[in-house]
Amino acid sequence: MFTLAQHTRIKPALLACTLLALSACTTYRDIPPNSSISQVESQLGSPNYRCTLADGRQRLVWSQQPLGQYAYGTNVNKDGHIDNVQSLLTDSHFRRLNEGRWTQNDVACEFGPPAEIDRVGLGEKNEVVWTYRYRQSNAWNSLMFVYFGRDGEAVTHYHSGPDLRYERWWND
Repeated sequence: MFTLAQHTRIKPALLACTLLALSACTTYRDIPPNSSISQVESQLGSPNYRCTLADGRQRLVWSQQPLGQYAYGTNVNKDGHIDNVQSLLTDSHFRRLNEGRWTQNDVACEFGPPAEIDRVGLGEKNEVVWTYRYRQSNAWNSLMFVYFGRDGEAVTHYHSGPDLRYERWWND
């Protein structure tokens, strides 16, 4: 049993420990827009993919591919400040592929490098396909397949499917 004096000291100590533990759990969502790139890197580490956008800004991607299911990205202006950090491997973000023409460089710059690159199909239907692992709706272990056609020049279509690595019946 604690005395009243001990109890009044323990409560602030527990609060301080809780706040310290919570501050160590910052995520990409905790990084405010217009932060300097050095602030972002202090929280997320160095990006593992960089590219230059058509307007001259730099694009940074922190990807867990080939085995992880998440990637985060941001754009950096000429002053070294970011717009915002966003999750890249989501159904809503993949829908950006419906807008305009996307080359392999464009896709890599937007989503980061894929988990796998392969060719699928026969004859005229033989296409280059990039595969991204992701958590569909933050619930299902999934793959997003991005097809670049026979010549590998531009995205022709994309679709998701289950990641069989997580299916017991597949692995038994």
